[in-house]
Amino acid sequence: MAESQLCPCRRGEPFGACCGPLLAGQRPAPTAEALMRSRYTAFAVGDTGYLRRSWHSAHRPAELDLDPDQRWLFLEIVRTERGGPFDDTGVVEFVAHYRADGGRGQLHEVSRFTREDGAWVYVDGEIEPPVS
Repeated sequence: MAESQLCPCRRGEPFGACCGPLLAGQRPAPTAEALMRSRYTAFAVGDTGYLRRSWHSAHRPAELDLDPDQRWLFLEIVRTERGGPFDDTGVVEFVAHYRADGGRGQLHEVSRFTREDGAWVYVDGEIEPPVS
C-alpha cells in the first residue's frame, strides 16, 4: 500500500503516518484502539506477519491463512474501555465490514488487549451478533 493513500483504518490519515509504521515495526501502538486499527489494516492489506506478531504469545495461532477473496471495506469503533497509554488492559468493540462471495458482511467483535513485554497485544475476542 502506498504511504500517501488513506489508511484502511479510517482515521483519515495517510497510511504512512497512521498504521504503516506499526505494521513495519517502526513504532508500537500507543493504545489498544491503535493496535485494533492496525490489526484491521493488516487484515485489509494481507499482512499475516504483523497479525501474528501483534497476537498475545499464549493465544497466537501457529498459522494464519487469510481468505484472498474477502475484501475489507471499512472499520467502525463502537466503544473502548481502558486501553490507554497508562493502562495494562483494554477492550475495543468494533464492527468490520467486508465483501466476500458476492455479498457484504460484517464482523462485530468485542476484543481484549493486554500488554506483553510493554507492548499492546491482542488477546482474544467475542463475536457479537451483527449490528443492524
